[in-house]
Amino acid sequence: MDIWAVKSDDQRESWRMVPLVSIGPLRFGMSLSEVTALLVETPLVATTLIGGEVQDAHTSERTTLYFKRGHLYGVALDARIGPQVEFEGIRLTGRIPSEVEDQVWRYSQKHNVELRYAPTADPHLPSLGLILRVQRAGDGLLSRPVFIASDNSDAWHAVPDKEWNVYL
Repeated sequence: MDIWAVKSDDQRESWRMVPLVSIGPLRFGMSLSEVTALLVETPLVATTLIGGEVQDAHTSERTTLYFKRGHLYGVALDARIGPQVEFEGIRLTGRIPSEVEDQVWRYSQKHNVELRYAPTADPHLPSLGLILRVQRAGDGLLSRPVFIASDNSDAWHAVPDKEWNVYL
């Protein structure tokens, strides 16, 4: 697979989202050893972050996992090859960002859920712990969902700086 190749939905693993609780097989609050046992076929590369409370980021081809005080706090899915997550009929991974944003906006209006924007113009639904980032894929951009373990209206400070610097 070349560096810019994008998997179709039928080539991706399908993960379920339970807001503020879990994403796919990963439950927020798990230790690194618990996560590693689940993702045994996916090697993780560790990065220590400076500043804020987030202490470590562990990256694989498909995910970036953020740990705070040794426990899973956030999960970002690679837009090109990461698992597909569908929430309320909205496919969140690897989509055209404006289309996902429109669907999320309609969801927020229908369910009276607050929709906010980070300083980078990334939409997020604080009560669901969902931030919709973008990621470069060749000459285009695709949606890169980030899931966090808290209802945080300040997405900018909810994830580490490392995430805001991905694929800008």
